[in-house]
Amino acid sequence: MLFNFSKLTALAALTAVATASPLLTARDQCGATLSASHSVAQHLMDAFWYGSGWGIFWTDANTLEDLYNLMLADGSTAFDVADSTPIGQLGLQQSRDAWVAKLGGSNDDAGWVVLSLWKIGDYRLRHGGDPNPYWNSARIVYDLIAAEWDDSVCGGGVWWSSAHTYKNAITNQLFLHVSAAMYNRFGGSQYLANAQKTWNWLLNSGMRNSDGLWNDGLTDSCENNGQTTWTYNQGVVASGLAELARATGDRALLDQAEVTLDAAARLKVQNGILTETCDSATPTSWCDNDQAMFKGIWMKHLQFYLDNFPDRAGKYTSFIDAQDSAVVHYATGAGWKVGNVWYAPDQGGSLFTAETQTGGIAAHNCAAKYGSC
Repeated sequence: MLFNFSKLTALAALTAVATASPLLTARDQCGATLSASHSVAQHLMDAFWYGSGWGIFWTDANTLEDLYNLMLADGSTAFDVADSTPIGQLGLQQSRDAWVAKLGGSNDDAGWVVLSLWKIGDYRLRHGGDPNPYWNSARIVYDLIAAEWDDSVCGGGVWWSSAHTYKNAITNQLFLHVSAAMYNRFGGSQYLANAQKTWNWLLNSGMRNSDGLWNDGLTDSCENNGQTTWTYNQGVVASGLAELARATGDRALLDQAEVTLDAAARLKVQNGILTETCDSATPTSWCDNDQAMFKGIWMKHLQFYLDNFPDRAGKYTSFIDAQDSAVVHYATGAGWKVGNVWYAPDQGGSLFTAETQTGGIAAHNCAAKYGSC
């Protein structure tokens, strides 16, 4: 069944969420950093908006989440474009068949969509609108992911896609996050149970290597495939563990999260600045559009981690400051265009796309709340 909140019930639900999570409460943030984020977002719209999105479905979901995260933080309404996009339109339809057709069996894309729909709904309610279509659609999409759990191969886990050929880290890290967050937002023991079994499976899957970083996925024989330790894997698992820790009161889960956060801050950097393996300031290698967004997702999910446990923020303030400064001084060009290379001045190797622009928004949003001002 769909959620069927009345306006008053929905307001009570959001109040309960806000009480539990600083993410949705009034907050003291750095105005200058939020202003920078707003300028980057404006360039995103001016340079890359195609009238119905920015081009790639899963990255559009992250872009919408970042824009609405920004507007919830700074009180603006300038980027309320969701209902001009396929994600917003499908959200309003609340049709399982339409979501199945659009997602095409991609379970990681579905996880990003759930997060995006929640943020749009939060914004609608904040401005006196109805969040229920978006929240109902988020539950529809969540149920599609949950149905892809399979104990018969590798002892559990959600398949990367409905083709059932690969079990990987990001799909299951997202399922951990959205399951625990669904419980924290709306209750429901099945969501908490899903989060707990997902973390137990991840922990025993072998995908976290001896450095504390998560490789991409599993081989056909259910062993760590040794593929790239993308930055976003290291952030999403941490935010998921924070949601689960809040749901259960088990702060030992934060130690597990910080094994990976700290490993990323130590090993996924050049000169202390987040660097993807495909990043290059010179034109010697290039990330694709997906990979160019990963560092911004790490920053966003660090924010979400700290939103759940702000008492951990001091540990990461200087690292957040360094990333934000690098985005401003190295990655940002004329007119607030932002590239994917953060660790050094661009020498012709940086990409400048909608995805890299969104990464800049995410970095500034995180720094506005948890960096120095």
